[in-house]
Amino acid sequence: MLHNYLKIAFRNLWKHKTYTLINTVGLAVAFGSCLLLFLTAYHELSFDNFHTNGKNIYQLYNQTGLSNKGVPMPAPLTTALKKEFPQDIKHIVRVVSGGTIRYGDKSFSKTVRYVDEPFLQVFSFPTQRGARPESALSSLSSVVLTETAAKDIFGSENPIGKTLSLQDETGWKPFVVSSIVADYPDNSSFRFDMLVRFEADPTYQLNKDNWDDSYHTVFLQLADNVTQASFEQKLRGVVKKYYAGNLSNLKRDGSQPDENGDLYSLRLLPLRDLHFDPEVGTAEVPPVKKSYPYLLLIVAGFIVVIACINFINLSTARSLTRSREVGMRKALGALKSQLFLQFWGEALLISLFALTLGGLLTYGLLPVFKQVFRSTTSFSYFQQPAILISLLIGFLLITFVAGGYPAWFMARFNTIKVLKGGISLNRTSILRNTLLVVQFAIATLLITCTVIAWQQINFLRKMPLGYNEDQVISIPIRGSINGRQMLRLLRDRLSQQPRILSITGAYKNFGRGLDGSTVTSIMGFEHNNHSVQSHWQIVDYDYLKTLDLRLIAGRDFSREYATDTTTSVIINEAMAKALGDRNPIGALMQVDSGRAPLQVVGVVKDYHHESLKRKIQPNTLIMDQGWPIGYALVKIAPDNVPATMAMLKKTWEELDPNSTFQGSFLDENTDRLYKAEERLSQLFISAAIVAIVLSCLGLFAIAVMVMTQRTKEVGIRKVLGASVLSIVALLSNDFLKLVVAGIVIASPVAWYFMNQWLQDFAYKIDIEWWVFVLAGLLAIGIALLTVSFQSVKAALMNPVKSLRTE
Repeated sequence: MLHNYLKIAFRNLWKHKTYTLINTVGLAVAFGSCLLLFLTAYHELSFDNFHTNGKNIYQLYNQTGLSNKGVPMPAPLTTALKKEFPQDIKHIVRVVSGGTIRYGDKSFSKTVRYVDEPFLQVFSFPTQRGARPESALSSLSSVVLTETAAKDIFGSENPIGKTLSLQDETGWKPFVVSSIVADYPDNSSFRFDMLVRFEADPTYQLNKDNWDDSYHTVFLQLADNVTQASFEQKLRGVVKKYYAGNLSNLKRDGSQPDENGDLYSLRLLPLRDLHFDPEVGTAEVPPVKKSYPYLLLIVAGFIVVIACINFINLSTARSLTRSREVGMRKALGALKSQLFLQFWGEALLISLFALTLGGLLTYGLLPVFKQVFRSTTSFSYFQQPAILISLLIGFLLITFVAGGYPAWFMARFNTIKVLKGGISLNRTSILRNTLLVVQFAIATLLITCTVIAWQQINFLRKMPLGYNEDQVISIPIRGSINGRQMLRLLRDRLSQQPRILSITGAYKNFGRGLDGSTVTSIMGFEHNNHSVQSHWQIVDYDYLKTLDLRLIAGRDFSREYATDTTTSVIINEAMAKALGDRNPIGALMQVDSGRAPLQVVGVVKDYHHESLKRKIQPNTLIMDQGWPIGYALVKIAPDNVPATMAMLKKTWEELDPNSTFQGSFLDENTDRLYKAEERLSQLFISAAIVAIVLSCLGLFAIAVMVMTQRTKEVGIRKVLGASVLSIVALLSNDFLKLVVAGIVIASPVAWYFMNQWLQDFAYKIDIEWWVFVLAGLLAIGIALLTVSFQSVKAALMNPVKSLRTE
């Protein structure tokens, strides 16, 4: 029996090759697209899930009323928390970034983290060689390396017990390799090459009892019986005890409390949510909104729905041609269940073949997909049993829905009516039309979202930032020479080069450079009986000149004033407003009670020193020699840019041959801030194209079927004098009505969701009415082109031939 079913199935599929091909190609493209989107979504959702203690690990952050979150914490806070809650906290770890590594006569630019001793007990980075996690950082002179870092530094040597040096602002210090751990996976928010004890940080002794300087992040592993909510409630007591002065100042300044009534609060962010929080998330891996992976799954679902609609519509439409077969088999005693299994079996064969093609399509396109959409997902995820089971269940569900309904529909044919030729598809036209409306509603929704997302990204790229980003190259300084010394060497070597217009330095970069790092430094102080918070940027001479910042009051930093490297600052307009002084030039700011007040010598016009997702904040420029310079900024002439970049790279490698040149233009750095949005827009465009192609494929097949059924009607109308144009309009009209209905449904849905998406941006476009008109016209035009081909073909057919058609 099974052999006969298979033979009949293959015979029918081969007989109707056009419909078989359309169904197979449609499902294969849908399956391939969905697998790619599923892999990307799964990768994003899997971030930080590999840590054994993940459910109990949290990052500590602070929030001042309704303002932005902050992650830097003061060093003594950790000691206070361990003292206050010894039973609630299992481990607590501080983390701050470090300097450059040297072994022998070679320097290496690696990611160094100063961490507390329990780090490897909290986070699951398996030990490969050397000391176990609980003792790897037991000594202040111990370091832990990743496998890749150990291989880069020591080659084939056994690194355990070897001594290397670590550079900080005070010079080179020796450390002994105690352990080698596995490289961090691609889905890790926390990334490092080398771990050193937190107490070895050169600023530790200065700041260990200083509550006013927040410079590191804190992670906690709570005890198994302690919940996030209960511990956050206890942290309110810590704030009252150790931050009483802050609370008093906030209350005096009229700050607005948050939804819990707190002016200042310490809170916990679960580690597994770290990748989805743009304010708390790490700089190494750009965070994404948690809705992003779910949005990918929804888009994947849309594509599958469209493919299933095609399958259902084609199968039910084709059932008319198989009605006599069904009638004969039922007359000969076939049961409904047998007919259902046969027709569903045919659908299953098509689906299995399509899934195979879709899998091959996914495997072949994955490298291109990863490159285009900058994804680090992997085909290896399919080796996980849970993923395979989920995909199998999804496949069976899709097959049952797409193939089950047509099989059930055909198995219910009335035997007598079938044999008399009385079967009509009028009842199924309602379902078919509904499905076509849904299909084009989805396609229109994706088109509209694509246009709006593209508009927003284009708006951000063209928006004036207030500084010159076109001809300025940013170079991270990560080698054996410190930042200020490297600036002096660059000026000495390049000052006579006509293509080099100016050179300066800064502690923070603009946007996200090739080193992937972003830094935020915020510090508050009291000024004229009110609190002021400002971003701080450490700069060097010619900073305003290099970036073309507009000075609107006062003067620039100058070598003629000795105090400019100690107590002079330049502020932006937002900072001048925050100070509240009518004339800020000459105003004194007592930022630190232990040092002389800072004096405002200049005011620059506001510029966007952060992402355009945020409003411009108060910003202060200072040339404090006690802070490091992390980036060299070089302004070049616009002519022969490649040659200038090559000259810069050569000069850099000559000055510090052991460091890596990572120069990039500021406009490229700015673009990297919006890669998540750009990637989302690209995915929307790709999904919209796939959805439209699949919709047109199904519409074309339905049009062929409908035109075939109306062949005699067309012949009679032509005999009675109807023109070709009127016949084309008549045949296309029913389809266009369905497309218009889809547009009407999709437009308000698209407006709602894209309006919500735009709320993430401080600077955003207004959604214009013409976007929906454009999307609708595109959908109508595509549908009209698809249907009109068959309509014209039917209208041009010889009426004599049409009337003879049985």
